[in-house]
Amino acid sequence: MALLRTASISAQRVYLIDASVYIFRAWFSLPPDLVDPYGQPTHALYGFARFLSDLLERRRPSHVAVAFDTSHGRSFRNGLYPAYKANREPAPPDLVRQFALCREYCRHLGVAEFADDRYEADDLIGTLAALCRAADWPVTVVSRDKDLAQLIGPHDVFWDYSESAEYRYEEIAARFGVPPERMADYLALRGDSVDNVPGVPGVGPKTAAVLMGHCESLEALFEQLDTVARLPLRGAAALPARLLEHRSAAYLARSLTRIVCDVPLAACHADLQRRDPDLGSIRDFCEAQGFGNLLRRQAERLSLTAQF
Repeated sequence: MALLRTASISAQRVYLIDASVYIFRAWFSLPPDLVDPYGQPTHALYGFARFLSDLLERRRPSHVAVAFDTSHGRSFRNGLYPAYKANREPAPPDLVRQFALCREYCRHLGVAEFADDRYEADDLIGTLAALCRAADWPVTVVSRDKDLAQLIGPHDVFWDYSESAEYRYEEIAARFGVPPERMADYLALRGDSVDNVPGVPGVGPKTAAVLMGHCESLEALFEQLDTVARLPLRGAAALPARLLEHRSAAYLARSLTRIVCDVPLAACHADLQRRDPDLGSIRDFCEAQGFGNLLRRQAERLSLTAQF
C-alpha cells in the first residue's frame, strides 16, 4: 500500500466524504418525479451532485475523496455475523442505478471515488484517514454517521454537513458520548440498531458511556469488573454478572463496530488531488440525465477557481 508523504503538517486538508449519507438524504427528501428523458428517477443523483458541487465551491479543497458502499451483504462483517444489517431492506433498483451514476459524476467532476465489495465506505475512509495521518495530513470526515467519529484525531474534523456543524477531536465526546478512541467499544456495549448489532442486553447509551468513562477499553472493563458494581448507575450491582455473561457477544460486536484502517487499497497523494472538471463530459452527462444548467455552471466555476 503506497503511503502519502509530506514533510510536516500541511495547510491543505484532505476531505473524505461518506457518499451514502447524502445520496439517501436526497432519495428521501427530493421529489421522485425528477426523471431523465426515459422516465427513470434521478432525484438521488441530482441531490448528491448538488451537495458535492456545493461543498467543492464552499471549501475548494485541493485533495478530496468520496467513499461508496458496494458490499451489500458481502462485507467481511457478514462473514463474522450473518445478521449484520439484515434488518435493512435491499436498495431498490432505481437507487442502485443512481449510486453508480453518482460515482460516474465524481469522475467527471475530477474527484477521486473509492468502493470495494468486501469493505464498507467507513473502512475506505478509515484507511485513507490512516494514510493521511501517517503523512501528517489533517482530514475532515464529511458525514453524520457517529461510527466515523472514531477516526477523528488531533488536527482532524468531523463535519456534519447537513447540520452545518463541525466537531474537532476534543469536541467529539460532548457530541457523541465518548472520545474517538472509545467509540467502537461504546457501540459494542450499547449495540447499534441501525446496523443490527445487538450489544449487551440491558446496556443502553447512558450506561455504555459511563462504563467507557470508567475504563478505556473492553479489555480494561473486563479486567476491572469488580469495580463496576460501585458505579453511579441504576442496577450497577447486577452489571458485572451481565457483562461477564455476554463477554463474547461484546467482543464480536466490537469486531463489527470497529472501522478497518488497513484495507488493501492502492492510494497515494496524487490519487486524492482534485482534478479540473471535464466540462464536455459534464455537459453530456447532464443532458443525458435531463438536468438543467445549474450543475454545468457550477462545474465551470470550479474549473475557473481550481488552484492546485
